[in-house]
Amino acid sequence: MKKIIITCILFLGVHHFVKAQLQFGVKAGVNYNSNSFNDVSNDVLNGAKTKTGYHTGFWFSAKLPGVGFYIRPELVYTELNNDVNYNTFETLQATDYKFKKVDVPILFGKKSIFGIGNIFAGPSFQYIISSGFGINDLTKVSINQFSLGIQLGAGIEFGKLGIDVRWERGLSKIETFFVDNLINRDVNFDTRVNQIIFGLSYKL
Repeated sequence: MKKIIITCILFLGVHHFVKAQLQFGVKAGVNYNSNSFNDVSNDVLNGAKTKTGYHTGFWFSAKLPGVGFYIRPELVYTELNNDVNYNTFETLQATDYKFKKVDVPILFGKKSIFGIGNIFAGPSFQYIISSGFGINDLTKVSINQFSLGIQLGAGIEFGKLGIDVRWERGLSKIETFFVDNLINRDVNFDTRVNQIIFGLSYKL
């Protein structure tokens, strides 16, 4: 009987420890994308203007024993938009450029500010699902599907609810090209992401 009681106590203790060390939840928020058009010919595209995008996904967090840090992998779907002006050599025609991607940030963080605040940083692995312009004159958009970025940020937690803000910058060049149908030529440019991300998370 004593062994059964000791076993139950140990089981409850381990269960409580694991529950305290491992956490997971859902998240969503808005993305402000800026300066993501680089090395593009000004006689084709100019006047790029940022539009607000959004993201949604899941997160998992685990405390790293003995060092006071935690690791937080995330799986996030992101959609970003840019307003651009397309130069037809007669007039400027407004269109938009949209791309969708899956982000996998691997963040390392530390609790601070009385245990409710935290700071974090880490690499972000990105897979581009699709991209394109909202105009028929610019077609056959091709883009490198895999890229690497970095995220830096801080947040606060109120029970199960968390709020954070982070900055993301692409480290690897995202080589993109499209066909300008009016003059039948390929145009290359870099769509490396540079964005501010505001997120809201909930611990399940």
